[in-house]
Amino acid sequence: MKRFGSAAWSGNLREGKGAVSTESRALEGYPYSFFSRYGEKSGTNPEELLGAAHAACFAMSFVRILGMNEFEPEQLDARSQVEIEKEGDGFIIPHVHLSVTAKIPGIDGDTFQALAERAKAGCPVSKLMNTNITFEATLIA
Repeated sequence: MKRFGSAAWSGNLREGKGAVSTESRALEGYPYSFFSRYGEKSGTNPEELLGAAHAACFAMSFVRILGMNEFEPEQLDARSQVEIEKEGDGFIIPHVHLSVTAKIPGIDGDTFQALAERAKAGCPVSKLMNTNITFEATLIA
């Protein structure tokens, strides 16, 4: 199975503009720019897209592991906060914080934490990122 995303760019870094698209067309020519990445202008940016991909991947991984253990979430919200900072002449992503809040009937706190950790470790996007990924899991009673 292969999936793709694509990006196009015209102009220089500061005044130029780009557009991102996905194979599914969930995003099609969606704008991004220097200022949507490093400022407050509307549009998306690579870190936000990485965060969305990571959160979606983790959520599916967690639901899979929950199902294998005969649990089904009533509600599950995942978030991946991707940090970017300047280093030398460029930028790095030194840290990602993944969090999940879920309401799952019949699960106890210890089981919830153990299954959430397994999902984080098994998520293909988590495995792809070679950075420090901190994690937080909150069970709603």
